[in-house]
Amino acid sequence: MFSFGAVLYEMATGRMAFPGKSTAVIHEGILNRTPVSVSQVNHRLPPKLDEIVGKALEKDRKLRYQNAADIRTDLQRLRRDSESARMSVAAKGQSATGIRTKWKVIVPALIAVVAVAAGGYFFHRTPKLTDKDTIVLADFRNSTGDTVFDGTLRQGLSVQLEQSPFLRIISDQEIQRTLLMMAQKPDVKITPEIARELCQRTGSAAVLDGSIAQIGTQYLLTLKAVNCSSSESLASTEAQASDKSHVLDSLGKAASEIRNKLGESHSTVQRFDTPLEQVTTPSLEALQAYSLGMKKDLEGEPAAGLLFFQRAIQLDPNFPLAYAGLGFDYASIGELTLAAENFKKAYDLRGRVSERERLDIESAYYWLAVGDLDKARQSNEVFKQTYLRNAWPPNDLSYIYAQIGEYQKALAEAQEARRRDPTGGRFFPTLVSAYLNLNRFDEAQTAAEEAQTKNLDSLELRFTLYVLGFLKNDVAEMAQQVAWSARKLGVEDVLLVNEADTAAYSGRLKEAREFSRRAMESAEGAGKKESAAIYSATSGLREALFGNADEARRRATFARGRIAGRDVEYGAALTLAYLGDVGRAQALTDDLGKSFPEDTLVQFNYLPTLRGKLALSKGNALEAIESLRAATPYELAVPYGAYGWTALYPVFVRGEAYLAAHRGSEATAEFQKILDHRGIVWNSPIGALAHLQMGRAYAMQGNAAKAKAAYQDFLTLWKDADADIPILKQAKAEYAKLQ
Repeated sequence: MFSFGAVLYEMATGRMAFPGKSTAVIHEGILNRTPVSVSQVNHRLPPKLDEIVGKALEKDRKLRYQNAADIRTDLQRLRRDSESARMSVAAKGQSATGIRTKWKVIVPALIAVVAVAAGGYFFHRTPKLTDKDTIVLADFRNSTGDTVFDGTLRQGLSVQLEQSPFLRIISDQEIQRTLLMMAQKPDVKITPEIARELCQRTGSAAVLDGSIAQIGTQYLLTLKAVNCSSSESLASTEAQASDKSHVLDSLGKAASEIRNKLGESHSTVQRFDTPLEQVTTPSLEALQAYSLGMKKDLEGEPAAGLLFFQRAIQLDPNFPLAYAGLGFDYASIGELTLAAENFKKAYDLRGRVSERERLDIESAYYWLAVGDLDKARQSNEVFKQTYLRNAWPPNDLSYIYAQIGEYQKALAEAQEARRRDPTGGRFFPTLVSAYLNLNRFDEAQTAAEEAQTKNLDSLELRFTLYVLGFLKNDVAEMAQQVAWSARKLGVEDVLLVNEADTAAYSGRLKEAREFSRRAMESAEGAGKKESAAIYSATSGLREALFGNADEARRRATFARGRIAGRDVEYGAALTLAYLGDVGRAQALTDDLGKSFPEDTLVQFNYLPTLRGKLALSKGNALEAIESLRAATPYELAVPYGAYGWTALYPVFVRGEAYLAAHRGSEATAEFQKILDHRGIVWNSPIGALAHLQMGRAYAMQGNAAKAKAAYQDFLTLWKDADADIPILKQAKAEYAKLQ
């Protein structure tokens, strides 16, 4: 309407409403100056036309004409009134030549133009987007010379638009992948031209680009959506900021307006329209730091992303998304205690954020901070149903279902995440893991290879490829993933600790110790203290399982002394329970229960396992069996983080309890579960020891043939094992008695 008012002004006066020899001068006029009224420029025109053109050129959009039909009505009324005046003058015998010249030429022409505009708008409007279309965001064109806007405004616009359950923005990960196909650098500036090609290659419907210009102390922001196939304009809007501190507020208002113009309903725009400064931060510098953190996450460097999120929080201590960013990055590198602390802070500030971000923060808080998997599932279900195009809720639901051992549901959610975002690289590892958990190794391999052909690389994908290599006895595949990790900042420890477990799985304990040492050293060097402590605790548990009591106690004590944490405490407590150190193990068990009262896995997996093993240490097998009953619904769970080392320990301890109770057939059933779930157990030491325990269970039943076969399976697996391992000596002695 403002632009149309400028056209009417020029038609009526023969000159521009806001003349100028440069763009800056014209912008300054648009923002600050009121043009001379049309009747002063052209004295033949009545003052009433001043009102119409003035209302069209009103600076405040709320006081401006809201649609073309209204301006057409006012012009038609003006023509009617002018015709009546002309007839009155003619009846008095006065000359009406001047009036006819004015109104038979100018006003009908104005009305004709308005009619064309109104008719075009109402009957031939450009088709808007549908809920199946996707959008590519271009970088903002920044002519201010102020680098604080670089990347920052695009990040802010992305956050604001992501509130919408209607729109879907092409992810930055998919943009980077497509840029590689275009022979462009991943960090290239996404100009409108590059954005258009990205739009076409990703099958998107439109490009949304923005610009910011400065005139004096004021700023002009413009957003424009263009059909990437036809280059036809779909919608545009602009916003003015009185100074730099109000730029984000103006950007948020422009984003809301463009959502409506692109076809989103008024009701959803109103419902999901938290102001940008509230969703993010009023500080441009803090938002810029947050943007750089998100970029590092995109590049697969969460350890580097942490630094930028921390900087964002220094600049704005009430920045909820920055705390959430820290939480996710800490979780991704295995620092679950620090992750929980930051999710708690984001959760406490959740009243500031949008509906989308609130659901995201709440689900992460219940899942990764509190550990209440039922509440996490419920929150993600609401998130999933509210944002039908967002792939993160089903992706996270897949992990949550895996944590409670419901693997078919986990697979269904992983497939739904992929359906919602077929090229999203972060969702492929979830799908691969879901197939692994169900022992569907070929399908897991196919999904992993598809991700690689699409250049969708990540630590999670590499980790699953390593596991696949182990399950298929592909040494070269495992070595390739370890070599990859050595070239990546802050991730080498994850593959090194898996090398330790792989070596231990075959009884190569000295080699396993060296890999564990290197993993701990790598984790410490990357600032991952909790991960290093977990590696010490798990290596201690391995020593306890293999019969090396002194080494096991040393490693458990070292781990517990380094840092507190859920999995550190569990690993140390279980190690001490295996060593028969009942007092210290019981103290850690009690502390674990008090520290994590709402944590589903602590209460229904970790604690029953510890209580069962403590009962066995006291010689009470029946009490152990009863204690482990609580773990039954969750015994097949794969806990998130710490590379899943805790999987199936309730089953293993229950099998030991049945052996102690001389119930061989029931013990066999428990150890068989471990052998049947290789895609869950992976290279855990209990996967190897289950063969030995099966031999013991069959021997107890008097089935010598099956007992020998099970012992032979174990001894074959440990054919290259270190000869001095106590449990290997026991196994050989027991096998000799069967001959």
